[in-house]
Amino acid sequence: MTDTQTRLALLTPHRVEADALDALLPGLEAACGVGDVAAVILRLAPADERGLVGLVKRVVGVTQTHGAALVVACPGLAGDIVSVAARGGADGVHLDKAGTDALRDLRDRLRDGRILGAGGIESRHAAMEAGEVGIDYLMVGGLYADGAAPDPEDVRERAAWWAEIFETPCIAVAASEAEIAGLAGTGAEFVGLESAIWMAGLEVVERAQALVGRAGASS
Repeated sequence: MTDTQTRLALLTPHRVEADALDALLPGLEAACGVGDVAAVILRLAPADERGLVGLVKRVVGVTQTHGAALVVACPGLAGDIVSVAARGGADGVHLDKAGTDALRDLRDRLRDGRILGAGGIESRHAAMEAGEVGIDYLMVGGLYADGAAPDPEDVRERAAWWAEIFETPCIAVAASEAEIAGLAGTGAEFVGLESAIWMAGLEVVERAQALVGRAGASS
């Protein structure tokens, strides 16, 4: 997931279940078709591993068609997220608010170049510790599971700090369309779009693509 050109990442809503996925997939495929989407972060609701693997396989069919990586998150899962990702054909896993021990365990267990992403890390010290573990990207910003969002200026500042100092890529997440331009100018390799943005219509994705494209061209 490294590229000198700023690219998009799409985040699904939190706690996606089978019924919600039915409604989500057409919009996801359309968004991937009009934007330069590097990755999709699939936030699943906890369920049995077999059922989750089936959901992941359905989304992989969309992301692979458009050359986007699929990264799976499932907070509260009693089973093995690495197994779910591998059996479903996903490209990696994402953890929020994880300590270094949990990240290190996943880093050791992920095979075949699969991605390990981390988000929900509020302090610079904790972010640097995650980077030392060997994560493949740090995600800053993004809606919490309760629908709240961190302060947009804090997100922009943290993304700019990380992008300036570290080689590990950064996904700077916009919770609203108004935040995209500022995040695109931070130097972050990827600008993430919460589902409310990319599901609002293809014209919104096209505008987001134009903003990140201009940012990449001027960097």
